[in-house]
Amino acid sequence: MKAFRYLNYGAPSQVLELIEKDIPAPAADEVIVKIHAASANPLDWRLMRVDPAFVRLDQGLFKPKNTAIGADLAGEVTAVGADVTKFKVGDGVFGDMSKGAFAEYVSVKQDHIAHKPESVSYADAAATPVAAITALQGLRDVGKLQAGEHVLINGASGGVGTYSVQIAKAMGAEVTSVCSGRNAALVKSIGSDHVIDYTKTEFSTQSQKYDLILDNVGNKSIGQLRNVLSPQGRAVVAGFKKVGNLIKVGATGKWGSHPVLLVSATVKQADLETIA
Repeated sequence: MKAFRYLNYGAPSQVLELIEKDIPAPAADEVIVKIHAASANPLDWRLMRVDPAFVRLDQGLFKPKNTAIGADLAGEVTAVGADVTKFKVGDGVFGDMSKGAFAEYVSVKQDHIAHKPESVSYADAAATPVAAITALQGLRDVGKLQAGEHVLINGASGGVGTYSVQIAKAMGAEVTSVCSGRNAALVKSIGSDHVIDYTKTEFSTQSQKYDLILDNVGNKSIGQLRNVLSPQGRAVVAGFKKVGNLIKVGATGKWGSHPVLLVSATVKQADLETIA
C-alpha cells in the first residue's frame, strides 16, 4: 500500500514523503480499514510544523518520534481482530486514529471508530471526528450547556465552529455566532440566531452577556472572555494562539465566579455514535 510520512519537521512540500509499505494486520482489538477519505486538521499541520514550539516536548525535540500523519478517516472494514465484536468486514466506518490516516489502509482500535450512517458520504464522514467531538465535548462536557442558555461561539464558520452551532442548537441553546461578514449566511443557514461580524464589532466590549462562550479561535484574553459572561457564565477555549494565555488558563482559569476552561478532544466511541 501507499502511505505518507514525515521524517523531519517543516512545510508539507519539504517533509511529506509518499512511500510503499505492507498492509497492516489487525491486533486482537483492531480492525483494518480501507481508506475512502481522510481529512486534514489543524492538528496535523501543527504536529508537522511543531507549531506551537512546545509540541516538540511530546512529539520529539528534533525529529518526530511517530512519522505517520493524518487523524480523521472514513472507509470500509476489510479485516477484524479476534476480540472485535461491533464490526464486520464490509462495514462503513468513520473515526480518529491520532496518526496514520493518510494511507490506503490503516489498523485502528475498534473503540476509535463508529458505523458511518448510510446517508453520509465517506468524504463528509471523514471531515467529522476531531472537529465534531471537540464541539460536542466543549459544549456538553466542559461547558455544561443547558437548554435555554445563550451561547456565543467565536470562530463559528470554521470546522469546530460549524459543528458547535449545530450541536448547540440541537441542545436547545440560543446561539450567537462570531465570524467574518462573508460567512454570515453560512452560520445562519446552520442555525445561528444572531451573527457578529468581527471585522466591524468587538464582541468582548459589548453589553450583551452570555451563559457560555465556546472560543474556537483562542485570540481573546481571559479578561475579555469574562467581560461578557453572565453571573453564572463560563467560557471554554478550544485552543489559545498565545502560549502565555494557555498557561494563564491552566493556572487561574478555573478560579473565580467565571471559569475559563480548556477542551481537548478525546476520541470516544459513544461520542462518535452520538455524532453519527
